[in-house]
Amino acid sequence: MNRRHLFAFVSLSVAVAVVAACSSSSKSSSSSQKPAAATAAPATSTSAAPINPANLGTGVTPTTIKIGVSLVDFTCIQQFVTQIRQNQQQIYQDFINNVNQHGGVDGKQLVPVYHTFCPIGSTGALTECTQFTEDDHVFAVIGTFVDFSGDAQTCLAKDHNTPLMTFQLSQAIMNQSPPGMIIEPGFVPERVDGVLMSLLDKQGTLTGKKVAILGEQDTQNSINAALVPALQKYNVQTGSTAILNITGTDTSAAQEQLDSFIEKWKTEHVNAVFVSGTQVLANQFIDKVVAGLPGVTLVTDTDATVTMTYGKQETKAGKKPNSYEGMLTAAGPTAKEYDQSDNWKYCANIYQQQTGMVAPNAEAVIPLPNGKTLDTYGTINDSCELVTMFHDIAAKVGPELNVTNWLSTVNNYGTITDRGGGQYASLHTGHYDVQDSFRLEEFDSSLPPEGDWNPVTPVKDITGS
Repeated sequence: MNRRHLFAFVSLSVAVAVVAACSSSSKSSSSSQKPAAATAAPATSTSAAPINPANLGTGVTPTTIKIGVSLVDFTCIQQFVTQIRQNQQQIYQDFINNVNQHGGVDGKQLVPVYHTFCPIGSTGALTECTQFTEDDHVFAVIGTFVDFSGDAQTCLAKDHNTPLMTFQLSQAIMNQSPPGMIIEPGFVPERVDGVLMSLLDKQGTLTGKKVAILGEQDTQNSINAALVPALQKYNVQTGSTAILNITGTDTSAAQEQLDSFIEKWKTEHVNAVFVSGTQVLANQFIDKVVAGLPGVTLVTDTDATVTMTYGKQETKAGKKPNSYEGMLTAAGPTAKEYDQSDNWKYCANIYQQQTGMVAPNAEAVIPLPNGKTLDTYGTINDSCELVTMFHDIAAKVGPELNVTNWLSTVNNYGTITDRGGGQYASLHTGHYDVQDSFRLEEFDSSLPPEGDWNPVTPVKDITGS
């Protein structure tokens, strides 16, 4: 979906994200099938084979599986974000209770250990890594576990041999650990580049265009590894690449840097710009690009929710024309489509059964007295997605759950149901970001309440790059 990992920005200097859920995709046993109908419980698996305790992994007994659940401390970032989450632990526990009430995983009950961290810098996530592995001895970690350096994810998945299922990853971060140890229920930006270029090529959007790249230091590696090769693959004419050095809250130097590139792009006859990075998508940079290159076509591989947030800011401020108008990206179902899907019905039904309350969907806006909005939907979607997917993989492993068997199952899983997103998803060797549901869409500032993504193509099953 479009809202997958919203990392509300802790000013440009910190560039931290706070999660917003959803965005994967789902598929049943074949790509032509629809998602399974919503039910109150995950699929169960049973086995009469005796369990050899010596073959069980860390945190696993014949009757229990201890898992770590990582949650963001919103009090430490509240001043920087527009959405906050409350009651995260209870909502995760609702979905864990649902699994346990329906037989657990091969008869094993899920035993969660919760830790909360501040996602500014690496310290909080690295501390959690030590707590989960050396103190709590969990089998795996799920939840929101963010460190843009990749050190914390590597601490878990490589240094401590602990499977991790989380969001806001890059392929570069995942590559630092053994294949299959880290699973992203959504998609990584490196794969989006290939998917996006495939969709743009089919539409002929960049035919006759000369494309420049606007990036930042945090995305430079993925630009070189994925975006540049994708443009080359489709024989797109390219101009110069601008990698802005954005440090601290003062962006004047970076803006001067962009001014110089805009003048250079004019001489190169650039008429399309591919924007890669949360910071360079900010209003002060995109406004300059649009003003300096009238009629420019804008494309981005960055999280659609982040992009839309910037576009909405301009709508709310009454800026006309909106600099984000017509910006293109690749994403999955719209909020309305997802709200009507079997995947959301499945998650919403469990939430209602566990709490007695109706789950607010992706289109719901819950205002808070402090001017923020409450993202209960995001917590429901994340917890449903992660708990259900962990159950499905672990159940397919069988009674002797350990890391070796987990990796074997992950690398041979095939199509998988991802309750957090669209109808297409898969998991196998070399493909650990499961979302395969993509469409081309453009930002339309006229859509209520302050602008939204407008579908350009139908959602398609796109697995490769």
